[in-house]
Amino acid sequence: MDFLTIIQASVGIGSMYVLSFLVALTVIVFIHELGHFLVARWCGVTVEAFSIGFGKEITGWVDKHGTRWKLSWIPLGGYVKFAGDANAASLPDANVSQAAKEPGNFHGKPVWQRAAVVAAGPIANFLLAIVIFAAAYMVVGEPSAEPLVHEVRAGSAAERAGIQKGDMIISIEGKKIENFSDLQKAVVTRAGDELTVVIDRGGSIITIKVTPDIKEEPDGFGGTMKLGLLGVVGDMEKGIKYEKKGPVAAVQAGVEQTWFIIDTTFRYLGKLVTGRESAKQLGGFISIGKAAGDAASEGFFRFVHTIAFLSVSIGLINLFPIPMLDGGHLVYYAIESVRGKPLGANAQEWGFRIGFSFVILLMVVGTWNDLVRSATVLFGG
Repeated sequence: MDFLTIIQASVGIGSMYVLSFLVALTVIVFIHELGHFLVARWCGVTVEAFSIGFGKEITGWVDKHGTRWKLSWIPLGGYVKFAGDANAASLPDANVSQAAKEPGNFHGKPVWQRAAVVAAGPIANFLLAIVIFAAAYMVVGEPSAEPLVHEVRAGSAAERAGIQKGDMIISIEGKKIENFSDLQKAVVTRAGDELTVVIDRGGSIITIKVTPDIKEEPDGFGGTMKLGLLGVVGDMEKGIKYEKKGPVAAVQAGVEQTWFIIDTTFRYLGKLVTGRESAKQLGGFISIGKAAGDAASEGFFRFVHTIAFLSVSIGLINLFPIPMLDGGHLVYYAIESVRGKPLGANAQEWGFRIGFSFVILLMVVGTWNDLVRSATVLFGG
């Protein structure tokens, strides 16, 4: 293959990744902002603009309520602008003292209504994920294989703990294990942690302490991710069956899967703070784009599943107590509830600047990590 062919192939692949990233981000941002929008309308807030993207408007229209719906040039997010907002970050304008006199002014609404509007965005992201996961369980089914140990890997954590072939895993850390998928979820984020495992061995109930090994797996972009590994194998001869669920069971499973992602994220952050994980695992837009592109290349269902995963992650990040993000606004409202009045404009402005700087720092770190991984993939080392 000559150099020109390589370049052409690279451009084609790059276009697919960019397009997949933009589609995934647009869906997630639209649902997030729609959550804000719907609850704001319910609370009687005047919505001036609903934008997908930032910067100059490409196209748009005005609905019967006076809201300008628009698509903007920078497709890396979006916003809903309410009456009384000074900017897309929903900081109050200079005339906030007059807000109470304007029925549709967001900043004149009771604290609980403003908090509901702000929280609705991340909640909408969680609901999107639950709906996608539930639909997958109903249409495709949940992979199911009984948690019966068919093989114990030599030198594994399971072997050191005394787990044997023929053991049935009943529970891990008090959580019931119904299939191998449950077993993997219970172990994957607990590398290096001592776990209490209850097994059924020929009718006898035995409790065993086991510490999953730490296994580093490629993240598909030159980096690695640390996973917990028990070292047991199921009976592959029986194969993995996909059990379709009814609507109620599917929604319940969707909620559990969404919570699993949230729990996994908090565990990682906890280990990051305590120094047990490295910030080098943080990724930026390049990693998100690659994840979306890889998923799209594997088919529609895989791509939609990745959208669900990213939706949970983005919803959760928005709830972090950082000024500028939804979580930062909720902190402001909590302080207002205690003080009986909102923070001053200067305090909110400085909080916004600090929060903006922190978000930019995270983006820089994530992008730097992405570039380092890219260089590793391209040039080795």
